[in-house]
Amino acid sequence: MSTPVSIAGIIAPDSELTRKAATLVGQVHNKPMQYHLHRSWWFSDFIGKTRGLKYDREALYLASLLHDLGLTEEYSADQRFEVDGADAASEFLIANGYSKTKAELVWDAIALHSSAGIADRKAPEIALLHFGAHVDVFGLRLDEITPSLVDDTLALYPRMGMKKAFTAAVAEVTRKKPHHALGTGLVDIGRRHVHGFDCANVCDLIEDAPFES
Repeated sequence: MSTPVSIAGIIAPDSELTRKAATLVGQVHNKPMQYHLHRSWWFSDFIGKTRGLKYDREALYLASLLHDLGLTEEYSADQRFEVDGADAASEFLIANGYSKTKAELVWDAIALHSSAGIADRKAPEIALLHFGAHVDVFGLRLDEITPSLVDDTLALYPRMGMKKAFTAAVAEVTRKKPHHALGTGLVDIGRRHVHGFDCANVCDLIEDAPFES
């Protein structure tokens, strides 16, 4: 049995299921993306503790590790990457004996993790994944985490070119499914990083609606 990971005396959840989840993401994500997932968990948990929230740490841990499955070749399907990832995570968890109720919570957390103004009003596990992932991608709410905890997390899970790796993963999904970029930040990724990118324009969709006015 592996030794549970800890930072500043805080121990990450460690169970057969969490180890299986870590193994899965190690198989489908490159190292920079794997480390992004782990940092997202730690940042989520730090914020949760700072705010004094009560939440299921294992559910948050699983959601954090699995939240970008929709950006992988193996699990990218026909929905927005957040929904593809939520579907894949839920299927994996239920297949491994996780309760349906908790799997639904993980599904919600992953599906909503990029939805600012929505995720932060939901259950703590959902809000915290949103916060943790956005700390790592955009540096948002970094002031809620002490510099020493940030440094310790980066020492354990270095960024290793995360900005480039994350942008490339999102760009590839945007290239394959440009229609799902509409109304999301993927439009910006597509315009800057995907040659020949094009997706529907909301103004055109309104004008083309089958009504006279």
